[in-house]
Amino acid sequence: MADLFADEMPHTPPADEPRADAPLADRLRPRSLNEIIGQEHLTGPEGAIGRMVAAGRLSSMILWGPPGTGKTSIARLLADAVGMRFVAISAVFSGVADLKKAFAEAEVAQLAGRRTLLFVDEIHRFNRAQQDGFLPFVERGTVTLVGATTENPSFELNAALLSRAQVLILHRLDPAALGKLLERAEALEGPLPLTPGAREALIASADGDGRFLLNQAETLYSARIPDPLGPAELGAFLQRRVAVYDKDREGHYNLISALHKSMRGSDPQAALYYLARMLVAGEEPLYVLRRITRFASEDIGLADPQALTQCIAAKEAYDFLGSPEGELAIVQACLYCATAPKSNAAYMAQKAAWKSARDTGSLMPPQNILNAPTKLMKDIGYGQGYTYDHNAEEGCSGDNYWPAEMEPQIFYEPVERGFERQVRERIEWWDKRRKERQS
Repeated sequence: MADLFADEMPHTPPADEPRADAPLADRLRPRSLNEIIGQEHLTGPEGAIGRMVAAGRLSSMILWGPPGTGKTSIARLLADAVGMRFVAISAVFSGVADLKKAFAEAEVAQLAGRRTLLFVDEIHRFNRAQQDGFLPFVERGTVTLVGATTENPSFELNAALLSRAQVLILHRLDPAALGKLLERAEALEGPLPLTPGAREALIASADGDGRFLLNQAETLYSARIPDPLGPAELGAFLQRRVAVYDKDREGHYNLISALHKSMRGSDPQAALYYLARMLVAGEEPLYVLRRITRFASEDIGLADPQALTQCIAAKEAYDFLGSPEGELAIVQACLYCATAPKSNAAYMAQKAAWKSARDTGSLMPPQNILNAPTKLMKDIGYGQGYTYDHNAEEGCSGDNYWPAEMEPQIFYEPVERGFERQVRERIEWWDKRRKERQS
């Protein structure tokens, strides 16, 4: 009788098996670590995860990588590979009560001889106090912590927690890895209704995100398109993935750093690319222009004084025109700076002069170059012996302008590039005149 009733009951898949109507990305989740695509540097025999699994012992770790690169799948399969309990919580939906419950259950399991792998998705969203709450349980081995984050752990996680966990970096999926994902989808669902060119466009549109790619593929399957789509038809049918870019997160700083260093390296093509990446992603144009303006002083300086002028003019043009017309002025400033001769002499001079000012304190300048607006100040020697340089031969008196307790310093050393070559000649000429006068 039991068998008869069993035949009449609907089939229920095991808890770890996705349902038949689950999203395609869930149905294609890897069943073992060797099925993980694109992260072989970690999961392969020589990778950190591969070595830990081979040894049968895991250390706590932080999986850091872009969305859709397999962080959750790796954590789940790690627990299976070494026979540990798998407990997953999300920092977005969980609070202190959820953590206390997970730790309490892990302590009970530990007494029964079972180890617990606690997977915390979006771990960077827990505040500092909540992150500190993990420490005693990680130290005692109550849980092996596997945290997943899309943000730079150096900025988002406590130093104490980082010191107890290994940071493993997951790569964005390259076109070859994304192609393998599509092959798995087609093995399950059949060929995608795409021409070869459209298939390449679909892979490019995913921007390294495997989950996004599979969701797009599922949309195509659901539409039951009769004839294969070309690249143009695909673009009209699907939306391209918005590039990962948070104005206050690491992607922001990575791109502005890349822009700065591309200009410093005199590569206008790369500089224009990173400028476009930021503006297309929605960065505030004036923020980018402020950084380019800083660059004009820091990395060009007097090697080409027009660089700073170009940047200020770009700011005026942008204020006048607004977006998007005014963005062309920012492009012009970027290209001018990238192609200008480079010198950081003014930047280095500022650092050296500021340090000297802090080190020497409140030394008085020589009395002969002090102003004497009152009779008392004249009587005590202020301004006495000052030589008006315009009246001196060649416009140079040769006076000493440094405090008596301080040797003359050299902060600014122009380079032999651009206009600064002329500035160097000017300084050498004045120095020679000064030595002649003082001798």
